[in-house]
This record gives sequence, structure tokens and C-alpha cells, in this order.
Amino acid sequence: FGASTPLAKQLLGDVAPWRLASLLYLGSGIGLTIVSMFRTLAGREAKEAPLRAPDWPWLIGAVAFGGVLGPVLLMYGLRATSAATGSLLLNLESVLTATIAWVVLRENVDRRVFLGMLAIVAGGVVLSWSPTPGDSRLLGSLAIAGACLCWAIDNNLTRAVSGGDPVQVAAIKGWVAGGAN
Repeated sequence: FGASTPLAKQLLGDVAPWRLASLLYLGSGIGLTIVSMFRTLAGREAKEAPLRAPDWPWLIGAVAFGGVLGPVLLMYGLRATSAATGSLLLNLESVLTATIAWVVLRENVDRRVFLGMLAIVAGGVVLSWSPTPGDSRLLGSLAIAGACLCWAIDNNLTRAVSGGDPVQVAAIKGWVAGGAN
């Protein structure tokens, strides 16, 4: 995931951030739809359960945060930061995912995990710090951190549909998010 950030940064020179976010997710939707079609043609139906009516609110929330908002924030953040900084800041997603699971869902977090999360946050602060007032790096870093928060919310919402076909879930996310953006 972090390895794709430098490529996305290069593409931002030619494509507007919102459009690039849309194209990346549409590409995902198209690619996963093709995978699903080949899987069907080969007689390999999904082993996971299909989506049901109670799954849709969770999936809609995941698409809104992780598919629509997150990628746009990342692309705007990358426009103002270096690709290396953006790649490293993406580690905040795991911290924010764990924090939401810990605080909201009451999952257990031991001392080592907590200390690791603090180290990642400290690294994010160091990467974002700029002694020059008005430097756009801070806003870019905050946008990338916002994208990580969106994906953390997405990760925790997607838990509710994790028993479903992951190809179907990700294809829906790609089509809807790409189309919305």
C-alpha cells in the first residue's frame, strides 16, 4: 500500500487529486469485477456469504469513509508533502484503527501495542513538523492523517461485513467510491 504512494504522487502532476482518487477506485471496481467474472466462468463461486440487508448500512459507511473521503484526503495531502513522508504517515492508519477498536469497541490493547502506537504517532509528528510558519507540509500531513482516520473508520465498519465475499465488498466500494468522486 505504501509503495503505491510514490506512484500516486507522480500521477498528481498530471491529474487533479479528486479525479485521481476517483480513477484509482474505479480501476479497483473494474478489476475486481473482472476477477469476479473469471471466478464465475471457472465455476468457482465465492465461499463466503453474500451480502444481506443488515450488511448494507455498515458497507455504506465503509464506502463513504474509506472509499470516498479517504482517497481524496490522501491525494490532497500528497500534493503538499513528499511521497516518502506520505508513505510513512500512512502508518497512522493502523494506530487509528486500533484506537477506534480499543476505545469504541472495547477491544484489548496491551502495553507493547500501546507503546508501539505511541512510537508511530511520534514518528508522524516528526515527519509533519515544520519550523517554517505557513509551510504547506503541515496541512498535507494533516490531510494524510485525516485519510488514515477515514480508513480506520472504514476498517472498523467493514468488520461487520467481514464474513461476506471480499471481492464483492471491495468491488462495490471501488464502483461506488470511484463513481461518487
